[in-house]
Amino acid sequence: MSLTLRDAINRLLGRQPASASTAKQRLQLVLAHDRSDLNPELLQQMRREILEVVSRYVELDLDEGDVSLATEDRVTALVANLPIKRARDVVLPAPAAGA
Repeated sequence: MSLTLRDAINRLLGRQPASASTAKQRLQLVLAHDRSDLNPELLQQMRREILEVVSRYVELDLDEGDVSLATEDRVTALVANLPIKRARDVVLPAPAAGA
């Protein structure tokens, strides 16, 4: 689920979303979980693994980040909103000989 310009401005200004908007977002989240047919434990394991892998390459702000399911137009997507603090120094493996 992507943020609209209005949502982004409201978030920057610290405004709380209207209760109807919050209810709609919660309903979309529930529908996404139902349509994905993933149990909560499996979804939590996926979140941990995604954060683990991404954290190898960048330092994340885990307090602000989120991995969730979103449904829009009958399509369910895994959405990772992971604010990056900075890149890590990562040593890439040397290319294989003859490649």
